Amino acid sequence: MTPPSSPATADAAPAGRRRWRSADSPVLRAFARSRTVQFATTVVVLLLLAAVLSPWLARQNPFDPSQLDLLDAFTRPWEAAGSGVFYPLGTDDQGRDLFSAILYGLRVSLLVGVASVALSLAIGVPLGLLAGYVGGWFDTLVMRIADVQLTFPVLLVALLIFGIARGVLPAGYRDDMALYVIVGAIGLSDWVQYARTVRGAVLVEKHKDYVLAAQVIGRSRTGILVRHILPNLLAPVMVIATISFALAIVAESTLSYLGVGLPPTQPSLGTLIRIGQGFLFSGEWWILLFPALVLLALALSVNLVGDWLRDALNPKLQ
Repeated sequence: MTPPSSPATADAAPAGRRRWRSADSPVLRAFARSRTVQFATTVVVLLLLAAVLSPWLARQNPFDPSQLDLLDAFTRPWEAAGSGVFYPLGTDDQGRDLFSAILYGLRVSLLVGVASVALSLAIGVPLGLLAGYVGGWFDTLVMRIADVQLTFPVLLVALLIFGIARGVLPAGYRDDMALYVIVGAIGLSDWVQYARTVRGAVLVEKHKDYVLAAQVIGRSRTGILVRHILPNLLAPVMVIATISFALAIVAESTLSYLGVGLPPTQPSLGTLIRIGQGFLFSGEWWILLFPALVLLALALSVNLVGDWLRDALNPKLQ
């Protein structure tokens, strides 16, 4: 005989999912009404496609010396170079095609953003689930660590982690491991907001009827957390992840601009901006301007999508 409480467990997660399923869902209706979000989403998709297709869209691999020509150095945008080649965004001091360099740099920046957000999620969400559901000394320990980390700026924590990792690595491996180090530094500095948000939501959800019903019929603690509570927390986690994605890209660009991020052999948008800044006051403005505009468009568009998700997934605003 089916226990009388089983319908509650069967209907544990649909509250958040129903917002996405049907064509008349609130999320899709909100998306259809907002031209700003549609434009921002289009920009993000185009930049993602450009990054993925960069080996085919780029004229050259801008960081392969065999493909460069010093005669093309400092070619202004929309002008032919000394070799007769046309570069739409100009070239830098090494004769690199700036359009190709931006495509390759965009790919690295997006990779860092996705990987660092994934690392933050993998650390913060499980810790928040366990802290909120188990409570006790584990909850106290996790929250005190989070409180201590919150007293320091995220960029400062990332710099500290980056410096320690670079100091531990042998000198010959530092450039090769730079990408992994920067992902780890940003990811480890950003898990706190996931843990605190998920913990607060779990403290509310674990006293609801569907969780109590799952406990009555003998569901394991892991099953309750993963199959019943976690699906109802996806909305706030998605919002945080979207905004954190833009912040991670900006943090990586800031670290690279400061010279402690990715090396010139692994270009990111921040690396290109740092290179261009050295030529800004000598008249080669395009070397800085175009990578900065791409970074601005990417970060602003992702933030707009994140703000829209926060409002669209908030039932109080429906």
